[in-house]
Amino acid sequence: MVKVNPGQFIREVRREVSKVTWPSRKETTVSTGMVFVMVFVAALFFFLIDQVLSNLVKLILAL
Repeated sequence: MVKVNPGQFIREVRREVSKVTWPSRKETTVSTGMVFVMVFVAALFFFLIDQVLSNLVKLILAL
């Protein structure tokens, strides 16, 4: 493995960071909102599945 001095490493990091396309505030807000919506939908889905399975188990055990 090639050893790189710290100064060269910092220059390379700055060069790579300058290539990054950073999202705008609006893109970040929309993405964050979509994450919250999907988390809510997933939580609701798993809650409903859990309730159905719970009722099925109670029904089977009651027999």
